[in-house]
Amino acid sequence: MSTPTRRRDATATAATTGTAAVGERDSSIKKALVYAALLAFAIIYIYPFVIQLVTAFKTDADAVEHPLSLVPDPFTLDAWYRLLETQFPLWFTNSVVVTLFVTVMRVLFCSMAGYALARLKFYGRDAVFTALLALLSVPGIVLLIPKFLVINSLGIYNSYAALILPLAVDAAGVFIMKQFFEQIPPSIEEAARIDGAGPFRTFWSVVLPMARPALITLTILSFQGSWNELGHFIIATNDSSLYTLTRGLASLTSGGLGSGNQFPITMMAGLLMTIPTAIVFVVFQRYFTQGANAGAEKG
Repeated sequence: MSTPTRRRDATATAATTGTAAVGERDSSIKKALVYAALLAFAIIYIYPFVIQLVTAFKTDADAVEHPLSLVPDPFTLDAWYRLLETQFPLWFTNSVVVTLFVTVMRVLFCSMAGYALARLKFYGRDAVFTALLALLSVPGIVLLIPKFLVINSLGIYNSYAALILPLAVDAAGVFIMKQFFEQIPPSIEEAARIDGAGPFRTFWSVVLPMARPALITLTILSFQGSWNELGHFIIATNDSSLYTLTRGLASLTSGGLGSGNQFPITMMAGLLMTIPTAIVFVVFQRYFTQGANAGAEKG
C-alpha cells in the first residue's frame, strides 16, 4: 500500500473516531440534562412531604416562624401526644375496619361482575356494560345527594353499614376485571367445563387464580380509594365516633384542636394517615407491571 493511501486511511479513521467521540459526548450531555431535570422534578415533588414530616415534630411557634425549615428547633413529640388525646385512635380504627371490608367486598363483587360481563351470555349484557361505561363518566360528587337519600331511606344513616355498603362495588373495578378476563384464552375454561366444572367453579378455581395481577391492582386501588375517601363519609354520618381519618382530620382543621396555627398536630395526623397507603403501594407496586396472562398455562 502506497504512502498517500495510508495517509488517507489514517485521516478517515481519525475523522470517524472524532465523530464517534463527539457523538458520545453529546449523548452524555443529553443524558446528564435528562437526569438533572428528573432530579429537579423529584425534589419539587418530594419537598412538600419532607416539610410535612419535619413540621410534625416542631412546636407551634417554630412551625409558624420557620415553616420551610428542615430542622425542628426544638424536636418534640408534643403533636403526637396531643393527637392521642383526641378521638384519633378511634378514627384510625374506623378507617381500618371500613377499608378492609370495602376492599374485600370490592375485589369479590367486581371480579364476579367482571367475569359475568366477559364470559356469561345473558339478556341485556350489552346494556349493562353500556350503563357501566356511562357511570364511569359521572363525577362522584354528583352522586352524593342521591346516596344520602338512599342511605337515609334505608334507615342505616350513622352506622357502619352506611360507611361500607355504598362503596362495596365500583364501576371502574368491574371494568378492569372485565377487560382482564377477556384476555384469558377461552380454551382454558372449556377444558374445565369438559372436566365437569360449572360456571362458578370455573371462575373460582380456574380463572380467578390466573387473575392475580388484576386482583392485586384492584386491591391496591380499592384500599387507597376507600382509605382516602371523604365525600361519601361526610354524607354517611355526623357521629364523631364513626368518623374515619379523612373525616376526623377535616374536623380537626375546621375548629378547635388543629385549627389556626396548630400546624404540627395537623401534619402529624396527615403523616400517620399516609403511612398505610404508602406501605401497601410500595409492597405491591411490582404487580402493576405484570402481564395480563400471568399464571396461564403455556403450550
